[in-house]
Amino acid sequence: MEILVKIIGIAIITTVAVLIIKQLKPELAVVVGLAGSIIIVIIIVNMLGSVFNIFDGIVERTGVDKELFVVVLKIIGIGYLTEFSANLCLDAGVNSMADKIMLAGKVVIMLMALPIINNLLEIVYGLMV
Repeated sequence: MEILVKIIGIAIITTVAVLIIKQLKPELAVVVGLAGSIIIVIIIVNMLGSVFNIFDGIVERTGVDKELFVVVLKIIGIGYLTEFSANLCLDAGVNSMADKIMLAGKVVIMLMALPIINNLLEIVYGLMV
């Protein structure tokens, strides 16, 4: 809860700073917004350690192939990174680039999900035979 309050505080301070700087030097507003976003991402990445520990516990208890969980974590990371990058482009006013980033992220996620889909189909086929 405390971390969320810190993140919200940084976001509000960054937003106010961007609005003020946009009036004085519009070209610096994007840089200030990017700096605030990077600080927030660093805080979030530090929180992810506990998530990885929980996934390790799940893998150990269930006996599911660890590689599948690694792929799932990568897919989640790609989704977040894609959305973050696209939002940066939107904030900078480059909507067409944001659309391309979103499309690329979706294609990469689809490609990374293929081994999981293949594994599920093998399990279903094994149950049917």
